[in-house]
Amino acid sequence: MNNVFLEGKDFARSYILPYTDLTDKESKFPEESFKKLGEKGFLKLLIPVEYGGLGKGLEEHAQVCLAFAESCSTTALCYMMHNVALMCIQTHGSDELKKKIFTDVVENGKFLALAYSEFGTGTNFYISEMTIEVNRDYTTFYGSKSMVTSATYASYYLVLAPSVEEGKINNWVFPLETKGLTFEISKWQGLGMRGNSSCPMHIDNVTLDSSFRIGAEGSGEEQVFNVVAPFFVTGLAAVYSGTAMHLFEIAKNHVVDRQYPDGKTLANIETVQVHIGNIYKTAAASKAITLEAARAGANGEEDALAKILAARIVASEAAIECGRLAMRVGGGKAYNKSLPTERLLRDAYAGQIMAPSADVLAIWLGKALTGQMIP
Repeated sequence: MNNVFLEGKDFARSYILPYTDLTDKESKFPEESFKKLGEKGFLKLLIPVEYGGLGKGLEEHAQVCLAFAESCSTTALCYMMHNVALMCIQTHGSDELKKKIFTDVVENGKFLALAYSEFGTGTNFYISEMTIEVNRDYTTFYGSKSMVTSATYASYYLVLAPSVEEGKINNWVFPLETKGLTFEISKWQGLGMRGNSSCPMHIDNVTLDSSFRIGAEGSGEEQVFNVVAPFFVTGLAAVYSGTAMHLFEIAKNHVVDRQYPDGKTLANIETVQVHIGNIYKTAAASKAITLEAARAGANGEEDALAKILAARIVASEAAIECGRLAMRVGGGKAYNKSLPTERLLRDAYAGQIMAPSADVLAIWLGKALTGQMIP
């Protein structure tokens, strides 16, 4: 892949967009798209070349997530989380774990998900209330995760749980077929992102040996803040920037195509022109700061953290604002669902509350800019 954004756009038009409406209307996970993601090599984007992957990094991660979101926010979100999980294994996993997971992704098209959030900790997903019992090389887990995206469809789930070292956490890989792992699919009733299958996962007497632990004992927090945070937060910025750009395309096409009996279109009305301009500049600014944040993060620049946090906040707000204006431009056709604007507006609202929420990120941004500890 030389230009992953353009390749992502081409892929999305062929293998994501055809299923987008169905994904929302039936709350259907985009299985067909994910099968093609494996076949076309996108699932191995971040896997090192020596394991059969493409060896790409943060910039390409953001570009592909953004490209996918310009066709389907749900698919982009689920794909983004797969990439985040892979990065934890790449940076902290043992050689044995890397070989096992990476081979399954590369050769069998399997993908990963994150099982971090809990009912009691909410947006502070790095705090785990699970309980563990340790018997030599085996650990037994008890507890629940509240919103596990790609639930039942992903083959591996990254789970944060307490460490034997007081006050620390571990990051584990739970295979889907693990005994004691169950999901409550009926509990997912999302306002938007309806196809992402984000339901509770219950962990009852699940026992794993230490080969499924990612990294050294007690290294979970390090992974959360040094790996998960930059790839997850940048990925969310990309998803919602892509959603904003998608809203622009829908609104623009509608005003150009909507013709009156005298031959004029909505695009001839000055008020509509102003709205279209505002939608574009809002979406384009969000896209620009997201790509800049990914570039700064990939190069380890001093202000990378601030840019990543700012991009996520801007993107979340931009998607909602673009949706609001696109609904106004679309009028009755948008309100009556003749246009996909209403669906995208619902998708956009998820951005401000998804952990870490926009409010939490605003605090973190202030801390980052003034040299204070996060969180």
